Amino acid sequence: MNFGGNGNATIRCKYCRASLSVIPGERAIQCAQCNCVTRIRRADRIPLARPAHVPPAFQRARGKKRAVLVGITYAGARRGCGDLRGPVNDVKCMRNLLCQRFGFPGECIIMLTDDQRDPFRLPTKENIRMAMHWLVQGCSYGDSLVFHFSGIGAQVADDDGDEADGYDEAICPLDAFQSGPILDDEINEVIVRPLVHGARLHAVVDACYSATVLDLPYQCRMSRNGFWQWEDESPPSGAWKGTSGGHAVLISGYSEGKGNFAMMPDAHASVVGAMTHSFVRTLECQPRGVTYGHLLSSMRAIMKNRGGGCDLQGAIGAPIRTVANFSGVQEPNLSSSETFDIYRKQFVL
Repeated sequence: MNFGGNGNATIRCKYCRASLSVIPGERAIQCAQCNCVTRIRRADRIPLARPAHVPPAFQRARGKKRAVLVGITYAGARRGCGDLRGPVNDVKCMRNLLCQRFGFPGECIIMLTDDQRDPFRLPTKENIRMAMHWLVQGCSYGDSLVFHFSGIGAQVADDDGDEADGYDEAICPLDAFQSGPILDDEINEVIVRPLVHGARLHAVVDACYSATVLDLPYQCRMSRNGFWQWEDESPPSGAWKGTSGGHAVLISGYSEGKGNFAMMPDAHASVVGAMTHSFVRTLECQPRGVTYGHLLSSMRAIMKNRGGGCDLQGAIGAPIRTVANFSGVQEPNLSSSETFDIYRKQFVL
C-alpha cells in the first residue's frame, strides 16, 4: 500500500494495475478502468469512523412488517457500459406487491433508487448499509422483514476460507467505483445473524452472481428427478452463518454473468428484471397460500418460457407492460438458514 501526497492510501488493481484509492473501512474496491473488484488485505484496511447520528430519512415507522427496496440503474455511473433500465420499476412492483398483497404499511418501506433527489434516498453504499441496519434493528418475535435488491452483482476472491468455490458474492451500490461493493460477509452479518426467534427475513435479489449473496448455509437445487432438494453449503472454515433463532430465506435468479470478478457489462434490461417479474407474476396470479415449491416451479417455468405472456396483470403490475431480457437468467435459486419442506410450507410475508 502507498500513501499519496494528500494522505490517501492507494493500492493497485489486481487485474489492470490501475491505482485505486482505499476507502476507510472497506474490504474491496472496484476499478473504474476494468470494472473488476480487488480485495483489500486486512493489514491494509483503514478503520472507519461511523456517524454518530442516523439521518431523518432512516428514522421511519417500525411496524411488524417492514421492508427495504433497492433499485439501481447506474445511469452515468458505469464507464463504457450501458445503463440498466429495469431496477426502478422492479422496486415499484415490489412495493405494490408488499402493500396490496401482503399488507405492508407504506410508511414502513424504505425505497432507495437512483432517480430520487433526496441524497439519503439514493442507493449509495452508506445509505444501503443504514437501511439494512434499520430493517433488523430491534427485531422481535412476529416481525416479517423484506430486503429487495435489483441491480448488478459481482464476485470477489475469498480471503477467509468461508466460500466453497473460493469467491465471495457482492452487490454493487451506486457508488461502487468509489466505495466498492457490499460483500456477502457483511450482508450476512447485518441482516441475517441479528434475527431472533420468531422473526423472519425474505430477501429477493435480482442481480448476477446473487445465488449465495446472503451466505446462508443451505441451498435448494433442482435434482435430476425433477424435485427440489436441499444441499448443505456450510462454509468450509466452519464459520457460523446462521441466525440468532430466526429464519432467513433468499430467493434469487441464478446467473453466472459474463466473467469472474467483473460487473455484468452488457446487462440491458428493458423495463422489469426477469427475476423480479417471475416472482411478482407468480404471487399475483396464484391463490393465497402458495408453497415455496410451487413458487419456485412457477418462477422457473416463466423464466424457461422467457417471460411467457410478459405482461403483469392487475393492480400490482399495471404500470409495467414489457419484461426484461431473460437471456442471462437460468432459473430461480432458494437458500435458507434452515431446511424445511418446501412442498408443504406456505410462502407468507
